[in-house]
Amino acid sequence: MRLLPSSRTDVFSQTETAPPTARSEWIDFLRFLVKVVTIIIFLRLFVVSSFNIPSESMQPRLLIGDYLFVNKMSYGYSRYSFPFSPDIFGGKRLFGSMPQRGDVVVFKAPPDHQTDYIKRVIGLPGDRVVVRGGQLFLNGKAVQRQRLPDLLLPISPNMDEASSGNPCFRVEFEAMTADGLPACKYRRYREILPGGKSYEVLDLINGLADNTVEYLVPPGHLFMMGDNRDRSYDSRFPAVKDAGIGFVPVENLIGRASIGFFSTDGSADANPISWMTATRWSRIGMGF
Repeated sequence: MRLLPSSRTDVFSQTETAPPTARSEWIDFLRFLVKVVTIIIFLRLFVVSSFNIPSESMQPRLLIGDYLFVNKMSYGYSRYSFPFSPDIFGGKRLFGSMPQRGDVVVFKAPPDHQTDYIKRVIGLPGDRVVVRGGQLFLNGKAVQRQRLPDLLLPISPNMDEASSGNPCFRVEFEAMTADGLPACKYRRYREILPGGKSYEVLDLINGLADNTVEYLVPPGHLFMMGDNRDRSYDSRFPAVKDAGIGFVPVENLIGRASIGFFSTDGSADANPISWMTATRWSRIGMGF
C-alpha cells in the first residue's frame, strides 16, 4: 500500500521554512544593538578611555591634536575612574597599583578634581624632587640628561589657535623648515630616570620653574611634570585653578597613556579631502 505524506508534517515543514517577519527582524536588531552598546559602555567604564591633547605642555611627545587611548586597568579604580566621579569606594582604589616613574598618566587635577590633565610621573611617595638650573634632581641625585639636536616643529593651525597667535611662545624660537614653512625651534634633551626609563623634554628659558625648592612627595601622592618644562603648570606650582596642580593624590588617577589612535593638525574643513591631508598619519599607533 502506498502511504501519502501526513498533512501535519507538511504544516511543520512550512512553519520551519517560513521567512521571518519584519517585527522579528527589528527585535533581533534591537537585541544586537543592546549587546553592542553594553559592550561599549563596559569597555569605556572599566578598560579603556580616550583623551585628546589641547595644549603644548607635553611636547615633544604629545602634540596639540593628538588623540590617544588610556588604559584604565593600569592602576585600579577609584571614584575618578568613572563619569561624574561618584564616591562609591569611600576614597579608596579598587585593585590599586602604583605608577612607575616616567609613566604618562591622565588624572583629575587639583584643586577642583574635575578637569582631566595629562602629565608624566616624576616623583613617587617619599621621593625628594628639586629642579636647579633646569636640571632635575631625584633624592639628591641629578637625573641623567643628554643634549639632543634642536626640535624643529612646524606650526600647525591648531597650535596657532591654542596659543592665540603666538605658537612659539617667544619670537626668538620662531624658525623655518627646509620647505620654507613657519616652525618653532626648541632646545631638546633626553632625560633618563633611575631604572632606565627615558623620554625627551624641552627646555626653552631659564624661568621660575627651573629653580625650585625641594619637594617631599607625601604618602598617597605623586609629583607630576610636563615634558615641555617651561610651558607646563604642574606639581612645581601650588594647586590653583588654571595655574598649577601641586601634589596629585593617587586616588585621582584615571589611567596610563597607552597608544595614539589619531592625530590632526587642525587644518581640516568641509572638504573631505582636507580630512586626509590634515591627518598626521605618522603619529597614529605611537606607543608610550
